[in-house]
Amino acid sequence: MASTPVTDYRVLAALAHPLRRRLLDVLRVHGPCTVTLLAGHTGSAVGNVSHHVRVLAGLGLVVEAPELARDARERWWRAGAGALRWDVRDVADDPAAATAAQAVMQLGLERQVGLVRQSLAAAPSGGDGFNTDAWMTLSADELTGLGEQVTALVSRWRERTVPVDGVERTPVFVLARGFPATP
Repeated sequence: MASTPVTDYRVLAALAHPLRRRLLDVLRVHGPCTVTLLAGHTGSAVGNVSHHVRVLAGLGLVVEAPELARDARERWWRAGAGALRWDVRDVADDPAAATAAQAVMQLGLERQVGLVRQSLAAAPSGGDGFNTDAWMTLSADELTGLGEQVTALVSRWRERTVPVDGVERTPVFVLARGFPATP
């Protein structure tokens, strides 16, 4: 499944909020949740989570899952969109969207670094994860091609049907970045 490009500044602005991003992560990893469950997963107050879920719902980023409710008062939510992607270059002609896209990218980087730090603190010997990096000499088109191939590989693993085979599986965060830099 291809990722959906985000160019609406309102959606980008919503994604630039750390709790909203975590709520979407929780829904993608754990599946549908009530606001109370989301609050438990994030360590946030129920009222605060409720507010942010309403914002996400107003933009179609989360949708109600009424079939899970046991009564009229109970409300379940699921992630409304599949994989999303954003790039400042896609919204360069819209200053508000470009600013929001930059904020989302900065927040994403901070979240990624935080998750790596948590992983290292939890398993100083490296645990079950992997780490790789490499210096390459690429043209802009080659870098784009490499990014497309890495994204396709991650997408295949993310969207595969998880086997029901008795093997214990746990949520895994995968990140890959490639960008021009100087050693």
